[in-house]
Amino acid sequence: MIRICSTEDVPKGTAISADVDGTPIALVHGEDGEFYAAYDECSHAAVALSEGEVDGCTLECWLHGSRFDLRTGAPSGLPATEPVPVYPVEVRDGDIYLSLTPSNGVTR
Repeated sequence: MIRICSTEDVPKGTAISADVDGTPIALVHGEDGEFYAAYDECSHAAVALSEGEVDGCTLECWLHGSRFDLRTGAPSGLPATEPVPVYPVEVRDGDIYLSLTPSNGVTR
């Protein structure tokens, strides 16, 4: 697991962008209080998902409105039809860690 940042760096209901060993990551503090990590690029258009809106456990792409489930990476709204990689996240002592091995088996 790789340390990304402090939990205080990601306010609830927001997403930030992080570069983890050359992999762009959208780190999200979901409205459910949990932290999630997804590949920071929409599978429909090459734009940063971290710039989108958090809604519950989904992240909406700001360009065309595709929505992705942060637990599975699956798109829940068109135009995206392909999932994005999602990564295991662990919170330890107020810090956020993640593994770069996708938990949903999707690779980029």
